[in-house]
Amino acid sequence: MLIFISVYRTKDCQKVVTRHIWQTHVEKADHLRHHQDVKPIYAKRKETIGVFADAKEKHGMRWTTLRGLKKLSMQAMLTFAAINLK
Repeated sequence: MLIFISVYRTKDCQKVVTRHIWQTHVEKADHLRHHQDVKPIYAKRKETIGVFADAKEKHGMRWTTLRGLKKLSMQAMLTFAAINLK
């Protein structure tokens, strides 16, 4: 978890603590992530996101040499069909 807090001292030796503007929201989201009702849903996240990472890394979905929506959607469908067969 990222912490957006910085501490420094001014010239007159005062300690200044600054927090990022969204830090309270990040802390709330982190608290919700550890809630008992959300833990099973959060655990499934690892399974579903891995498909897109595999497509990107192992099946050449980072770049394409094709042009046009029809050709790109055909390539994507074939790629995900191959992943589903695995």
